[in-house]
Amino acid sequence: MTEYVQTDPVVRVSGAREIARDLVVIPNRSVELVPNIGVIGGTEAVLVVDTGMGPGNADQVLAFATEYAKGRRLFLTTTHFHPEHAFGAQSFTGAATWLVNRSQADDLESKGLGYLEMFRGLGAPVARQLEGVELVAPDLVYGESHTLDLGGRTVHLRATGRAHSKGDQVVTVPDAGVMFTGDLVEAGQFAIFPWFPPHDTDVSGIRWISVLDKLIGEQPRTVVPGHGDLGGPNLLTDVHDYLRLLRDETWIRRDSAMSEDTIAEEVRALMIERHPDWAGQEWIRTGVGCLCAEHPA
Repeated sequence: MTEYVQTDPVVRVSGAREIARDLVVIPNRSVELVPNIGVIGGTEAVLVVDTGMGPGNADQVLAFATEYAKGRRLFLTTTHFHPEHAFGAQSFTGAATWLVNRSQADDLESKGLGYLEMFRGLGAPVARQLEGVELVAPDLVYGESHTLDLGGRTVHLRATGRAHSKGDQVVTVPDAGVMFTGDLVEAGQFAIFPWFPPHDTDVSGIRWISVLDKLIGEQPRTVVPGHGDLGGPNLLTDVHDYLRLLRDETWIRRDSAMSEDTIAEEVRALMIERHPDWAGQEWIRTGVGCLCAEHPA
């Protein structure tokens, strides 16, 4: 986790752009701890994907979605429970129906307060956005998958199982060929491994690779990553290939009985050499730690 964030993680709804019929994305503009946010419309309802961090950001997203809906019913879903994706849900209470998968709801209940305190320690800009956060429960919780009928358009919500988190969810819009991945995929950034033993060790590099194998097979036309620029299916393969290389280089060194610190130093240098322009270099070390723990005996 980055120790200090200097830029206020503020969502700018003025940058929203349509990427398909009745489907817009509020981009993160490469601002740290700001997610890409989706607003997906049908004839009867509108679905918002992710809230931004804290009630200030979420109020802006809700106001935008309400204006966009023009009287249509509002739904909210979140790709996973982490603060910049879900810690604005309170703003939608009474205005939208919030639905998530069971594992994500469990994550929020068991880890939400811990993540709230951890993120408050990242610096004043983040702490400001988290002022007044109340962790509310989802309105509807599904098991493995849920099809939401927005009227003339269906949206599929699917729990992927443990990967970036225990409760990851992918949101797909079949008629538009659009897939929202949350932090299973980032663009121009090393994969975020929230490996924080002993507090949180649910991230799984092995499972993450398996999940991406399946998503690649679906061949979406447009991929909306958790953070970074939108792209095509190459975003899925970029992250998949990085995770496989990270796994292989970590395990080769683990087999040679290197210390974890030495493994992390060597693998970090190799990954930066391969991807010198990617942000988030601090996540390489946590990825190594995760994969060392997952190394088969």
